[in-house]
Amino acid sequence: MTKSELRSIYREKRRVVTSAEHAGKSNAIIERFFHEFDLTAVLKLHCFISMRNAGEIDTRPIFERLWIGHPAIETFAPRIDETTGELEAVKFTSTSALKPNKWNIDEPADGETSDPGTIDLVVVPLLCFDERGHRAGYGKGFYDRFLKECRPDCLRAGLSFFPPVELIEDVHAGDIALDVCITPDETYRF
Repeated sequence: MTKSELRSIYREKRRVVTSAEHAGKSNAIIERFFHEFDLTAVLKLHCFISMRNAGEIDTRPIFERLWIGHPAIETFAPRIDETTGELEAVKFTSTSALKPNKWNIDEPADGETSDPGTIDLVVVPLLCFDERGHRAGYGKGFYDRFLKECRPDCLRAGLSFFPPVELIEDVHAGDIALDVCITPDETYRF
């Protein structure tokens, strides 16, 4: 299937996940995240902030556990520069204020930015992924452009409630594949 077809299917799949299922699956993914990664090698971590009404995995616990248990890791969150249309990595701490952007997605209101080339681990949002590590995001290409600026050894991780589809048919040269994707039941490495 194409990304467009998969977006439609997986938005609906998310819509029917109950609150209890959402919480349980999010918790399982977070536990697996902290079990799977050796965070001693990570100095800078960039993670998306979950969209309130899109059914995304709740990433707040990732940030909170890092701030408490791994204070040496600098945490960053995305902000879209409305002038350039590019995604920025903005320092995000427990005291950072958030403000919604034009898509009603919370972003850090202010904070220093980091060069993508200095990030060690990027946690990427997605609607679904395939067995080769390609993902269907929301269609704007922000993360693909951002990931092109990251170092080749930067770990690109996705989080998904659902297992992979066999193949996303319309992958193109501008798409950056994941290195790993974590679901509630399994970790997929590519």
